[in-house]
Amino acid sequence: MLIKITAIIPAYNEEKSIGSVVLGTRQQVLRVIVVDDGSQDRTAELAKLAGAQVLVHPKNLGKGAALKTGFKAAKDADIIVILDSDGQHEPHEIPRLLEPILNGEADLVNGSRYLNGNGKNTPSYRRVGQNVLDTATNISGKMNVTDSQSGFRAFAGHTIPIFRFHSTDYTIESEMLIEAAKAGLRIKEVEISTTYGEETHHKKNPFSHGVSVLVRILQDMEFNRPLYYFTIPGLILMIAGMILGLKFFGEYLGGQMTTLLPTTLAALITILGAFIAFTGLILHSVSRMIWRAMGK
Repeated sequence: MLIKITAIIPAYNEEKSIGSVVLGTRQQVLRVIVVDDGSQDRTAELAKLAGAQVLVHPKNLGKGAALKTGFKAAKDADIIVILDSDGQHEPHEIPRLLEPILNGEADLVNGSRYLNGNGKNTPSYRRVGQNVLDTATNISGKMNVTDSQSGFRAFAGHTIPIFRFHSTDYTIESEMLIEAAKAGLRIKEVEISTTYGEETHHKKNPFSHGVSVLVRILQDMEFNRPLYYFTIPGLILMIAGMILGLKFFGEYLGGQMTTLLPTTLAALITILGAFIAFTGLILHSVSRMIWRAMGK
């Protein structure tokens, strides 16, 4: 039985690399779909010449929107592979991502640049931000991945309906992992290599990209993990307020302080912390009730 494997390559102004990426990918899979996300250069033309099926967005909508278009077009695939169009991923490594799915070991395979301590060629400014995003994604999704921002992944065909593509931009990387974890999919990581080229004018600034992804993850965490988002910070605030209140009150009793204003402020901090902590507990109970009602 022929297994239908489709590769989806979102692309935006990548005329320099798209041809070689498509040609390399076609050697590994049956079908290659390039979603030209409003490019102003010859990306779509060169992708088509290289043998890809090209879907075009009239204007730039973002990576998440491009993947949504690609997944919709590939809904009949047995396995979907996604990779970036800038040449940083090696198409000859696609079989490495396919293997766990073909062997029935995983539903989603995440290509990781940092598995087994790798990723030494990653610019340091990128890695610092990656660590923050990995931690936030893992907390929100209750999982343990080493490269939450990888754009090189494989998905079993039955997982396609799970992904809602609420994010239109690069926050889609974390969103897909979190949705997969919430749906109980088996997530496996495999080691991949990566090549970083020149930063071009159309690429998003790494700092603003990292901040936008982190904000989106925290928004998800507000609903999915309220204990982390509210209760833990609330407890920290409450304990700090109690310690400061006892300290200030002791100084007042000992004559070192002539006003109770600092003690009052510390008491207010304690009350605020308690309110935030209880808010987290209430939201946690509500979210669990919702998930139960949804059959999750």
